[in-house]
Amino acid sequence: MSISVQNLSKRFGDFVALKNVSLEVPSDSLTALLGPSGSGKTTLLRIISGLESADEGSILFKDEDVTTRSARDREVGFVFQHYALFRHMTVFENVAFGMRVRNAPNNEVRERVNELLHLVRLEGLGQRYPSELSGGQRQRVALARALAVKPRMLLLDEPFGALDAKVRQELRTWLRKLHEEMHVTTVFVTHDQEEAFEMADQVVVMSQGHIEQTGTPQAVFDNPATSFVMDFLGNVNVFHGRVQSGRVQMGPFSLQYDEYQHEEPRNATAYVRPHELDIDRSPSQASLLGKIKQINPAGSVLKVRVAVEEFGVELNVDVTHYRAKQLELKLNDIVYVHPRSVRVFMPEADYVI
Repeated sequence: MSISVQNLSKRFGDFVALKNVSLEVPSDSLTALLGPSGSGKTTLLRIISGLESADEGSILFKDEDVTTRSARDREVGFVFQHYALFRHMTVFENVAFGMRVRNAPNNEVRERVNELLHLVRLEGLGQRYPSELSGGQRQRVALARALAVKPRMLLLDEPFGALDAKVRQELRTWLRKLHEEMHVTTVFVTHDQEEAFEMADQVVVMSQGHIEQTGTPQAVFDNPATSFVMDFLGNVNVFHGRVQSGRVQMGPFSLQYDEYQHEEPRNATAYVRPHELDIDRSPSQASLLGKIKQINPAGSVLKVRVAVEEFGVELNVDVTHYRAKQLELKLNDIVYVHPRSVRVFMPEADYVI
């Protein structure tokens, strides 16, 4: 079941939550709505579900216009961040709730609930109450309840936001596998880029009520369409400067920039991700002399902070353990830093070098 969002707009008083938003969600895909608080992602999800209505625009499920249909008539499964389980009901009855409301026969309810409890790895816990479960288990109950009525699609609003990091990681992996087994069109809201990139087939980056970019995780990360997307997707080193006559001058860096050959200078901003900077013991073209101020281990890399006193900036550099061992990096060492890739954005046009 595909979803087509066409020219949606939504206001809450003077606040514009969505501005002429259009989006295509392919059938059976897992799509992430990614953005900071206030970007409109939850409002968009709630309008798709029927829990909110749009001021303008339309929603189509495949070729059906469902814009004016109620949430129940849209036949979607919705999972909230804080589970919204019925505390006085057992796990079994929580999962069965939607089927009971629809007057499903008892044998059908029993068969479907047991099937789902097996699917979400909660066999044997059907007679427990939500208060007797861990956060991760409660969220799996909420997912099972949403799936019990065989929805046409599954909508998740920050489903792992209330959980600790280890449980979030486990549930992300589990949900991705579950999606591959069930092939239900799924849209989930998150502000966590790692979560979006790890789980989704399609990432939709939102900001201030509009869509900045839509694409595969790899395409969005490798080719950010706007400076907002570049800045939002992880830590970056930012340099402000200008382009002129085939050169870009960004603070300490001066590089060839063939995309702009005009003599009239233009303001520009350059972004360099920490893993796109190299550290060496000897200078090279466009390298900067700096002093190591901090070295912190972070999983597969070392986070190195280098102070470039000449220009009054501090650069964040990701260095592999192997490379750091080669260079024998220590605090207060003098090193040279140079970029392997620089993305330059100008007010009216975006370029990558």
